[in-house]
Amino acid sequence: MTKGLYTPNYKLFLERLRNARKQANLTQEQVSKIINKPQSFVSKSESGERRIDAMEAAEFARVYKTSLDHLIKGDEKL
Repeated sequence: MTKGLYTPNYKLFLERLRNARKQANLTQEQVSKIINKPQSFVSKSESGERRIDAMEAAEFARVYKTSLDHLIKGDEKL
């Protein structure tokens, strides 16, 4: 039996991250230019191909004009 790479809570975080970008009406390309990273960085971050550290999560929250707390906890109970 193989365990998943990420916990259910991390998967929810990734979903909130994608939704926050879309609610900010930004494309991955636009975000990449704002944070001075390649578009593939944003794509891999959102898809879970690369794990996001706390400082990167805070930067995404700033760009999306949302709180880090919202990205981590969301509105639903975990």
